[in-house]
Amino acid sequence: MTHAKRKEELFDHWPEAYDQWFTTPIGSLVKKYEAGLLMDLLRPRPGEFILDAGCGTGIFTLDLLSHGSHVIGLDISLPMAMRASEKLRGYPFQMVLGDMLSLPFPENLFDKAVSVTALEFIEDGKSAVRELFRVTKKRGCIVVATLNSLSPWASRRRAKAKQNHTLFEKAIFRSSDELRSLAPAEGVVKTAIHFQKEEDPNHADEIEREGNQKNLDTGAFVVMRWEKP
Repeated sequence: MTHAKRKEELFDHWPEAYDQWFTTPIGSLVKKYEAGLLMDLLRPRPGEFILDAGCGTGIFTLDLLSHGSHVIGLDISLPMAMRASEKLRGYPFQMVLGDMLSLPFPENLFDKAVSVTALEFIEDGKSAVRELFRVTKKRGCIVVATLNSLSPWASRRRAKAKQNHTLFEKAIFRSSDELRSLAPAEGVVKTAIHFQKEEDPNHADEIEREGNQKNLDTGAFVVMRWEKP
């Protein structure tokens, strides 16, 4: 069994649970703040050609499409890809099966590239980011998001990994500084989700505002933006 095949199987049973999480009260808040930070850093525009690498079920892909962008989604899991294709039918979207470590695209193809919570399942983060740079046009931007190793959310997932949670056993969490180290270019890094999973949703908004005002680097969702020279 190849390395790619092992990664593929890791996500095959998660499409339904992944989508359902974002419909819960706290999950919908997480989605709002994560999508807001992603769109702020990626700044998708009408007509742009964007790669969504590791798009999963298309949760965040839909936000890109809502800005009028044309999107190629890539994922290693067939069930995830099928869910995204079904969900995004009728949009300017095309689904491709593939591995982020070997993107099946020529150089300088996309205006922008984004990857959301896929890097935490790739040990060789530098090679994955290098691939995103390779397929992005000059002066285009690359945005990568993952779970912050400095966040209590990561601590809880490490604890679940010790209890043999199949998905989290394979996860690699990174801090803002670790994300910066994945590419030689200078970039901008921000975090979101300063509240906890058990938080009262009515209180979470206040906690999030305070975390943003203090520019804390411990938010659960850490996002890095680079511009390709």
